[in-house]
Amino acid sequence: MERGIVVEHLCRDFTYYEKDAGMKSSVKNLFHRTQNIRHAVKDISFRIPEGEIVGFLGPNGAGKTTTIKMLSGILYPTSGGVHVNGYIPWERKKAFKKQFAYVAGQKSQLWLNLPAIDSFELNKDIYELSDEEYKKTLDELVSLFGVEEFLRVQVRRLSLGERMKMEMIAALLHRPRVIFLDEPTIGLDFIAQSNIREFLKEYNRKYGATMLLTSHYLKDVEELCRRTMVISHGSLVYDGTLEHIRDIFSDRRVVKVTWDRPVAKEELDGFGAVREWEPLKASLECAAGETTGLIRRLCEAFPAADLEIDAVPLEESIARLYA
Repeated sequence: MERGIVVEHLCRDFTYYEKDAGMKSSVKNLFHRTQNIRHAVKDISFRIPEGEIVGFLGPNGAGKTTTIKMLSGILYPTSGGVHVNGYIPWERKKAFKKQFAYVAGQKSQLWLNLPAIDSFELNKDIYELSDEEYKKTLDELVSLFGVEEFLRVQVRRLSLGERMKMEMIAALLHRPRVIFLDEPTIGLDFIAQSNIREFLKEYNRKYGATMLLTSHYLKDVEELCRRTMVISHGSLVYDGTLEHIRDIFSDRRVVKVTWDRPVAKEELDGFGAVREWEPLKASLECAAGETTGLIRRLCEAFPAADLEIDAVPLEESIARLYA
């Protein structure tokens, strides 16, 4: 049985109907509706070896969550094949469901009006864990997160960060071998995000779990993933390292300059593309080969108090990949 995730020519289409506003259109739709098809995921293929953590990036509506739902068996594909640890997800075999966890930052599996420990007990029975196995895993996870004092507090009375930690514990009680993480740190503060990342690193190191992570916080991907896949408009447009994304756009530079006297924005025409401007500072973008000439001409025209040269920010490079 092959371990890890194998995706081959995966597609998912959704049908929807158009309707104009007004009562007349509503009556018309009773007899005739215009049907459209949206190709949410278009012929994507990839492999993730067992134990690897892979970032899955893309703008809203790109197809990230749809892909993860197919990998976890929630959705059926229109065409294509998937194997997760040797199982076909949408067959929903009992053995497969014990192999994976799906953690979504915007959805809760805990009962809000009950203490988290009650939801953990329920998961123990759902996954048919022995008392000894359950207690050992629970103690390990609670210790890693440092949340023992909150176990018997109603979930709705916990802070967002504390609640997310409890969500993680609930998802990992059965020690899944594959974990799908859909925006796990959304809405959390810096410290809570850092705690979640450290926990995921430790869990991966200890149990060798395969993880697929989607996040709009690039720090999550930078700290956890050596490999990154980028999806845009349903198609896989990149599969490699974040460093290579920087290399793709290494032909551009950003020059940040500060002056002792105000400089009008119009005076910067012809020096390069003005990205940001304030009377006493600005940043301009140019081709890498033009950087030296741009700096010389800028300093001759407007003597600089401070000057800095950067590559195009990684976030912008990824956004350009989306486009």
